Amino acid sequence: RRDADQLIQLGLVKVNGKVVTEMGHKVDPRVDEVKYDDRNLKPEKLQYVLLNKPKDYLSTNEDPKERKTVMHLIFGACKERIYPVGRLDRQTLGLLLFTNDGEMATRLTQSKKGVQAIFHIELSQKMKGEHLDSLRDGVKLEEGYFKPDEINLVQGDPYQIGLKMQSSKTNSIRKAFESFGYKLKKLDRVMFAGLTKKDLPRGRYRHLSPQEVNFLKMIR
Repeated sequence: RRDADQLIQLGLVKVNGKVVTEMGHKVDPRVDEVKYDDRNLKPEKLQYVLLNKPKDYLSTNEDPKERKTVMHLIFGACKERIYPVGRLDRQTLGLLLFTNDGEMATRLTQSKKGVQAIFHIELSQKMKGEHLDSLRDGVKLEEGYFKPDEINLVQGDPYQIGLKMQSSKTNSIRKAFESFGYKLKKLDRVMFAGLTKKDLPRGRYRHLSPQEVNFLKMIR
């Protein structure tokens, strides 16, 4: 933004053929013609893509070791360059949102209220009741305090856990369970910011509906 202000001050920006030097001058991209150095500037179309991430894919744009990344899975989804909103570690499954809407991405990752996510966890051994209670009350880890908003057995199955918490703290889930000696067979994000995996097979993606995009824009 600072660079753009400097270009405006230098008189290199025109709106509808007139040089603009006023900071904060508002334009309507639907009707106004904006030029920088006599070149037309067209706003990039905003894209919103939801992926059901499988295991063994890195949540990054590229990897120097040439390992598989989530970008391979959404290749061809749109011509615009889109990026993942937040990350899921290599072994974590589930919902991952991509967009070129920087404002929305920042809001979702830095929301003061916290963007809610629901995880389905499968354990390699039965969850003990006292350990479930301890996780519900919160546990202290090296990187800070871990306390989910909700945690329960799924349909009474001690191998299956449902956990709800702010998506910004999901990197601590494995460590919280490991602190009690449990090994996670599966960690699957089944809901993120109100978006679900319904009709979205593993490894596939879809574009968000206008209604879903509007819902995300209301998150603060």
